[in-house]
Amino acid sequence: MPRIKPLAAAEDVNARVSKHDELSTQVLRQFRMVFNSVRSHFREVEKTTGLGGAQVWALSHIRENPGLGVGQLALALDVHQSTASNLVRSLLAKDLVKTEQAKQDRRSVRLLIRPAGRAVLRRVPGPFMGVLPQALSSQDTAALRRLKRDLAGLIETMAPDETAAKKPLAQM
Repeated sequence: MPRIKPLAAAEDVNARVSKHDELSTQVLRQFRMVFNSVRSHFREVEKTTGLGGAQVWALSHIRENPGLGVGQLALALDVHQSTASNLVRSLLAKDLVKTEQAKQDRRSVRLLIRPAGRAVLRRVPGPFMGVLPQALSSQDTAALRRLKRDLAGLIETMAPDETAAKKPLAQM
């Protein structure tokens, strides 16, 4: 009677590697779906409004917080102050917002939305902040903690430019 040989160690390792590669591919597909969803949303926003996603998000914050300053806008959007200044400059050039000097400190300005800016926001498809920030804010705290921990490991492996963390997705 022929004996059945146990799997060789190399075959066992290959089976594990294959499962690992399959799982890695599945996760890659998930990232593609996230990125494509973000990109599609920003394309639709730009097509509909003529503005980039970061501009729309800034405009919506200015509408919701009349009189906020550029520094406050930068904090609200979690972007560098120079990025917020550039966003405001482009919104001013399109006549969607206006500035007023603050009464207490003449050096600082307050941002206010114009009627044209309100009209633009009425045409925005989907969330003003974008689909990814919206989806993340809808997750429970435990899920966000797991995601943060797991992404930190991935980021450590990739060693990306850390300044990209303050760059809006719409500008990537």
